[in-house]
Amino acid sequence: MKTNLTKTCLALIAGALSAAASDPAPKKYHFEARASALDSRAREYPKIDFVFGTSAKPQDMQHAVVDTGVASRGQLVIWLMGYNSQLFDRLASYGLHAIQPHYANKWFSKVCLEKPVGEHCRGNMRLEAATGENFTEVVDIQPPDGMKERARQFVAWLVKKHPAGNWAQFLTADGKDLRWDKVIMAGSSHGSTTSARFAKHQKVARVVMLCGPRDNYQVWQALPSATPANRYFGFSHVLDGGWTADHYCRSWEMLGLHEFGPIVNVDQARPPYRDSRRLITSLDVKNDAKRAHSAVTPGGSSPKNKDGSLAYEDVWRYLFTHPVNQIGDAMQPDESCVKDQRARDFGR
Repeated sequence: MKTNLTKTCLALIAGALSAAASDPAPKKYHFEARASALDSRAREYPKIDFVFGTSAKPQDMQHAVVDTGVASRGQLVIWLMGYNSQLFDRLASYGLHAIQPHYANKWFSKVCLEKPVGEHCRGNMRLEAATGENFTEVVDIQPPDGMKERARQFVAWLVKKHPAGNWAQFLTADGKDLRWDKVIMAGSSHGSTTSARFAKHQKVARVVMLCGPRDNYQVWQALPSATPANRYFGFSHVLDGGWTADHYCRSWEMLGLHEFGPIVNVDQARPPYRDSRRLITSLDVKNDAKRAHSAVTPGGSSPKNKDGSLAYEDVWRYLFTHPVNQIGDAMQPDESCVKDQRARDFGR
């Protein structure tokens, strides 16, 4: 039985790769599918607000975008935040495939609320939500409900749904896993933090961290990383509370990003930004910290040029496409950036 299933899967992938050689109607495609409809094993976890919703208001809707009229880069972006059509349009224009899977991303206000929170509580919770493997006793997420399996199920569905999109390139030969060497993990805020935590565990092609990562009382940022440190890219606004409270500078240095270039203000520089992994901006956000937090992601809060275009177009392209082997000069750690925030805030 297993042999037949494997042969069927291999044949499906081969057929999809062949069909993708040319798209008779090249264009940008957008697909939607509910996680609960793709895998009968998927279930809800109300304790952490990981639920399906209703047919009228589904909470497990997943999105995918690809533009077959653009030369493919052969990489898949997995976005760990709410669907952002403006971002996905740009990713497609870069020649990237992109998906937004449904995974547990609302647990932050429900668990790990101790003050001070344990040094591993949030990091382990993030990893369990991402993998469906047992990393914490806070909640027991099963493999079909982790981001990894839900993303795999989604890609497998896209292989059948859209052969011309060449989604099959992101599945292993037996179809049992994603080709993580072709995956870019990305997110904003909470999602960028989980992306970085997952990349510590699983080697991926790149990590893009918009307004993140945070977890200022956690220590996972300094753990050995399966993903080489030069593959992590961060971008934040200087008025964002995560910047003013040293959350970002702390995480960036613990991840080792100072080894690959200085902190560069993109308002005063042009690509390739000294090949740095640490980018900041200080453009006008009406002195609003919340707006500053979302400004670095395409959308209504992102600053515009005089002609009405968004100001960070070059930055987003750089973050997602700059060659990872091109690195800037190593910098010394910033002594003014507080790394031990537990001691600072709780005296321990």
